[in-house]
Amino acid sequence: MMKIGYLTTYDPFDNSTWSRHNTGLNSAGYHLAKGFESQFIDLNYLGPLDKKTYLITRLKWLFYRRLKQQDYYRWAEPFVLEDYASQISVKLANLDVDLIFCPENAIPIAALKSQKPLVLCTDSTLAGLIDFYPWLNNLCSETKKNIYKLEKQALERCRLILFPSEWAARCAQEIYQLESNKIKVIPWGANIDCDRTLDDIKISIDNRNRAVCKLLFLGVDWVRKGGDIAFQVAEELNKRGLKTELTIIGCQPKKDSDLPPFVNCLGFLKRNTELECQKFNQLISESHFLILPSRAETYGHVFCEANSFGVPCLATDIAGIPTVIRPDYNGMTFSLDTNISDYCDYIQKLMSNYDAYKKLAVNSYYEYQTRLNWSVTTQEILQALESLIASA
Repeated sequence: MMKIGYLTTYDPFDNSTWSRHNTGLNSAGYHLAKGFESQFIDLNYLGPLDKKTYLITRLKWLFYRRLKQQDYYRWAEPFVLEDYASQISVKLANLDVDLIFCPENAIPIAALKSQKPLVLCTDSTLAGLIDFYPWLNNLCSETKKNIYKLEKQALERCRLILFPSEWAARCAQEIYQLESNKIKVIPWGANIDCDRTLDDIKISIDNRNRAVCKLLFLGVDWVRKGGDIAFQVAEELNKRGLKTELTIIGCQPKKDSDLPPFVNCLGFLKRNTELECQKFNQLISESHFLILPSRAETYGHVFCEANSFGVPCLATDIAGIPTVIRPDYNGMTFSLDTNISDYCDYIQKLMSNYDAYKKLAVNSYYEYQTRLNWSVTTQEILQALESLIASA
């Protein structure tokens, strides 16, 4: 039986410990842990780690934020990383594991020195997100320097690095000149439970209202997720005569005026409560398309989730998204600077030819079933880990 040291700074089974910047990544850690356990892997949880407070980091934060108007992050400080490594070493001292698996980012393993193989499973390098994601686009030079240093140390120590997208793997190689044979791309699954069958999906597709095009926007960041573009698409479709509704879940639109009648804003739905989870599932199932024209996206679990309901996805062809969405198979991707009319033309063509739409929707479910679920992901990762152990 494979024995794995499962390393996270957070508790994968307690979402109250998850960072709001890393919800998707932390959720992946939860699903991977469940997947490993279902395969009777001997998991030894090395987290959560104690996140200590330091006076010096508080003073630095005040200096950079108040005086420099820049962001500073204590988690990139060398002494914080050394403390994490010390905590992990104590936990490992009494454990016999075949390898250490970190489904987070480079932070927990940056200063860790271990004779056991290190495996990192993450959606992107931190450096690849600098000046790409909003929370990393105003960094002070000290934090930026620390990030490059800690990540370089961690990646060089790793025997295997797993990314869910070709984009993330390419960025890692370009930034750190890593050996290509230690990098593997394995797409991730949907962060949602699914017992739906193909027959269920076909019934759901047939039951969708053909007289009204239902678009679903699902995201907590209106600007980064392209909410303004989704709104413009729905507005233009209505102007063209195709009755369209836009349902927004997860955030409030940033609009100066009142929302028009075709927009239904539901705010954040807590999927850990039965009633709101049922509502969430119903809204996806009734939708014709998930539309998420993100300006920055490392991967996009929500696309996998939509596909699990047989819902095609419309998104931008940036970063990790093209790994998830195959054009004209489980949705369509558009360039970030494409015209709104391109989205509208594509939607209108399918809504006017429902047989073509049904084929796209069924294929979307096939993509979930064969490629974009955690069972498939877990099996592929375990095969990679077994190969690593065998070659050690």
